[in-house]
Amino acid sequence: MVLTKGILGCAPGPHYAEMPWLNSYYISGSQEDRETLRELFVLLAKETENREADAGEQETRETQDTVDYHEVEFAVVREIANRYIRLQEYGKLINFLTSRTNRNPQDPYNAYYLLMVAYGYIQQEAYPVAALYFDVIIKNYPDLMVEGQSIHLACLNQLITLVDNPEQAVAYYEELIARFSDSLDLGMTYFMLGQAYEQIGDWNGAIQSYTQYLPYRGTIILGFPNADHYAKQLVDFNQSSKDWTFENLNSLVNAVKGALVDGNSIRLRQYQAKVNFFARSWAQGDTDDSGMAEFNLTDFMRGNQIHYADVLDTSSNATEAYLRTSGWDQFISTWYFYFRKIYFPLNPDIHGRWEWAGVYYGEKF
Repeated sequence: MVLTKGILGCAPGPHYAEMPWLNSYYISGSQEDRETLRELFVLLAKETENREADAGEQETRETQDTVDYHEVEFAVVREIANRYIRLQEYGKLINFLTSRTNRNPQDPYNAYYLLMVAYGYIQQEAYPVAALYFDVIIKNYPDLMVEGQSIHLACLNQLITLVDNPEQAVAYYEELIARFSDSLDLGMTYFMLGQAYEQIGDWNGAIQSYTQYLPYRGTIILGFPNADHYAKQLVDFNQSSKDWTFENLNSLVNAVKGALVDGNSIRLRQYQAKVNFFARSWAQGDTDDSGMAEFNLTDFMRGNQIHYADVLDTSSNATEAYLRTSGWDQFISTWYFYFRKIYFPLNPDIHGRWEWAGVYYGEKF
């Protein structure tokens, strides 16, 4: 409902002097604002009085040809609230709307009023209090459509940005997907749900979420430029046999060196990771696998004597290691074998083992 100039210009009713709203606290702003607020509060009191009187007569009516007074009041209340927002009077906005919902617990528009209360707290940077109101709306009030928008959807979208508790985030993402999948960026939602599951240590939930994300690869997710690569690596590794892993780095390096000494490409390939293995130059990005099509150990080892460094490269650490090798090709003789410690808490038998994960072509920068 749109409040017209004629409605705003109505004369004060008989209860003007009795209205607690018409005091110096709630009537503020410029002279025009103050006059408009007075008129709105008078109109609100009149509509409230009409609703209460009409409710007492409904039982004696033969027909239910009634006015939706709550809808009329809603239009007035929203106009008052919007006036406070324009004036940046967020304290008045909060007090007015919380008082109204407390006095009218059966008002069908209370979910919207409390949404505006939460908005007021956000403007005051009281984010934990705003989050409490968003949560209360979802748990205690039926959903409400205002101008085609779901109140519960708006609350959930706010909550996933406000909460620091990953268990709560999981619950909110799950509810978003279950109730509002047609209104979501499902790719982003599934990926962020996977992240939340990781934070609480539920790796089964994380893998399931990343699996559901994969059909939406290409989704732009702020803060996660490699989301596609990350999700695919985890899902592919989870589905693999993992039979190429070694208990520790020394065992892996010694096995690789032994295969190089023997010139045994077949055995060397057995030590190579079967999923997520890469072959790239140092200048290529972490997700660039364009060199894989050219990577064939047998072709490169045939007729060549491969040499390797006695010790690992000095840049090696507790989770990553590099072994310099040479003699592969007349154009790019030097390759660095890349080994990494496996991070996969879902499977304690695999988590912490080592794998030969890739090859870097050329000398290190």
